[in-house]
Amino acid sequence: MTQASPPRLAGIELGGTKTIVTLGDGTRILESHALPTATPDETLEAALAHLAAWQAASPLAAIGIASFGPIRVTPNAADYGTILRTPKPGWSNTGVLEWVHARFACPIGVDTDVNAAALAEHAFGAGQGCSSLVYITIGTGLGAGIVVDGRPVHGLLHPELGHIRTRRAPGATFAGTCPFHGDCIEGLISGPALEARLPAHPGKLDPASPAWDEVVHDLAELLSTLVLSLSPQRIIIGGGVATRQPHLVERARTRLPAILAGYLPDLDHAAIERMICLPALGANAGPVGSLLLAHKALISDKI
Repeated sequence: MTQASPPRLAGIELGGTKTIVTLGDGTRILESHALPTATPDETLEAALAHLAAWQAASPLAAIGIASFGPIRVTPNAADYGTILRTPKPGWSNTGVLEWVHARFACPIGVDTDVNAAALAEHAFGAGQGCSSLVYITIGTGLGAGIVVDGRPVHGLLHPELGHIRTRRAPGATFAGTCPFHGDCIEGLISGPALEARLPAHPGKLDPASPAWDEVVHDLAELLSTLVLSLSPQRIIIGGGVATRQPHLVERARTRLPAILAGYLPDLDHAAIERMICLPALGANAGPVGSLLLAHKALISDKI
């Protein structure tokens, strides 16, 4: 008896700076292409051209869309798959799912880029074996995906942890860069925020510079908020800022016990080292996550 071949899946990961389209043999990446995230028309036309070429070679069984948010993720909503009011210029009210549905008749799954990455790390990466995890991406913006018992957390919308406010360092004066909330955590430690608040480009600033101290404080306060509010088994920190500035994660981990002030005695330094980590899948967390969304849509369509 021959074993059935894995389904041919495609994924679209829409990020604030770049978009990655991925072809998968199941959830195994066969081919991927990175595109600049420009206007909706330019970006989606370019992404769908790749999918059309793959479709012409052999039919796609399903497609997954992992998008920056906020995006409607409730399947029975009239605007399911539509990006809502976003700081990304020109993308508010973009019907991403509508674009894809117009070209492809296969099942299509939609979730946030961070929820997709969280699912990938839970299935194949640093979150394996964990019943609860948070995946944070720090890049053009700051987002967080939450997975509990293998399922992404949704509610009225989806978690928007990048727009919470945390306790500022004494004497902090940086107003923040978020066009909606100013000094929410995205407005304090996203890539654009770091460029605005630091005395030099983040990539050229010595990791030992005191200018990083308030940034470390802000990241550690976010971690404290997540630990106390969600009590996850794992917090995974990805995105361009974390990748290029790994010292921020290490220093924030070191600072966390002082912020918790002994309140959670089980969280000693060794436990925090295990809890807070970089993504095991690296830059592939998002693309693999988009394939998982496609696989989930395919399975749901067959039930």
